[in-house]
Amino acid sequence: MRIIAGKHSSRKLVTLPGTSTRPTLDKVRGAVFSSLGGFFEGGVFLDLYAGSGACGLEALSRGMDKAIFCDKSKAASAVIRKNIEALQESDNSRLLVMSDMTALKLLHEEQEHIDIVYLDPPYAKQKNEAVLQYLSDQEMMNRSGVAVIESEKADSYPQRIGRFTMYKEAEYGITKITYYKYMEEIL
Repeated sequence: MRIIAGKHSSRKLVTLPGTSTRPTLDKVRGAVFSSLGGFFEGGVFLDLYAGSGACGLEALSRGMDKAIFCDKSKAASAVIRKNIEALQESDNSRLLVMSDMTALKLLHEEQEHIDIVYLDPPYAKQKNEAVLQYLSDQEMMNRSGVAVIESEKADSYPQRIGRFTMYKEAEYGITKITYYKYMEEIL
């Protein structure tokens, strides 16, 4: 696994051995970031089920100001920390070793606002709708924020979740990527 584009292009990343995590394939990650515009001029990226941290580090490589990585696994968090340090991104990164909802509540208390949230939980334990509903209810997204869900191809999601409106779906083998745009006003 490697960083695809930006200031860390082609840098290799450490991944967790075994099958307890399912890293986003380079092809899928590249397609997602191309769909999001390729490169960024600042912003906050939340990698909620970070695994190796590849998505958040890709976002930093492509110009995001800050990446917040969350994974409740201590083993995955150790890998994320190694990757952050290897790319010298400690100043632009925050690692939360806790559950998804605990992290979201903490970020809400700290009044953190997010530009892009990437959701890639274990396929069998998806609660993406609840996460997007919480982000919407707590108004944690910045104007024109985007949520990206990586799931199994067979999964389906509603057109709207709170202030989020689906605007695109794409399939890559057994993987589906669903994109939502955050709307400041509920239509």
